[in-house]
Amino acid sequence: MDPKRSADSVTEMNEIVLPSDSNALGTAFGGKVMQWIDVCAAMAAQRHTRKMVVTASMDELHFHSPIRVGMIANLRAEVTATFRRSLELEVRVHSEDPRSGTRQHCCSALLTFTALDDDFRPTEIPPLLLETDEQRARQQAALDRRASRLKHRQR
Repeated sequence: MDPKRSADSVTEMNEIVLPSDSNALGTAFGGKVMQWIDVCAAMAAQRHTRKMVVTASMDELHFHSPIRVGMIANLRAEVTATFRRSLELEVRVHSEDPRSGTRQHCCSALLTFTALDDDFRPTEIPPLLLETDEQRARQQAALDRRASRLKHRQR
């Protein structure tokens, strides 16, 4: 399979935080934000693999600031690494005040997805074309995280 560029599968989506998405403090439920992250990452993973994908793990999810009711949540997913049958993606979430345009970084997450064939079995995916030193460093960091996950799973 020919390698694919990360930029070709970048996915952005926006959600407005409604009262039904919020807690008693008037901020988005963390679980709702996690759902949006999972959906955004899945779309980017499908764009890269052109296959069905399932979430295998969410390694890191850090909330830095809340997203208040009425704000826009902007999510951006990008492939950071590929393995034989799975891939890692980073999703960054920003809040945007629709009146002022002010944006603030809210949270980040790393997710791993497994690609499936038509019989729902894991299948090989295209490698990631690593064009910059930053992309090569992200791939290496993802390989290190993957090795740690696999080691932990074997315990």
